[in-house]
Amino acid sequence: MKTISFRKADQTPAWYLVDATDQTLGRLASRVATVLRGKHKPTFTPHEDLGDHVVVINAEKVRLTGNKLKDKVYRHHTGYIGGLKEITAEKLMQKDPTRLITNAVEGMLPKNRLGRAMSKKLKVYAGAGHPHVAQKPEPFPLAR
Repeated sequence: MKTISFRKADQTPAWYLVDATDQTLGRLASRVATVLRGKHKPTFTPHEDLGDHVVVINAEKVRLTGNKLKDKVYRHHTGYIGGLKEITAEKLMQKDPTRLITNAVEGMLPKNRLGRAMSKKLKVYAGAGHPHVAQKPEPFPLAR
């Protein structure tokens, strides 16, 4: 029995459209991360970027359960002394709702150059419009 290893040159990535309206953030992010990695395909190869492109629309309508809007804190460091920056999920949702979904999905991808290449295939938009009509993204069904 031979193990078949697939290459990126042999695959053509598909484009999927995901509507984030009334979707729970973590469940949406885990499903999108699975598609970006390519784990939904029978041709999944762990060391190759064989995933598909995902366009997420209506990012401002995503749901967070419980008190996460007030309690969840996103932190990053600028690199300077005393440069720890904090922002709650509620303020981040008002400032840039696309970062909420992007942070959640990138946290579920590998932390290496392969994961960075996969995250470039994620396109998140706050409203219902997107500039990827020419790629003809097909709607991706998400289980509720």
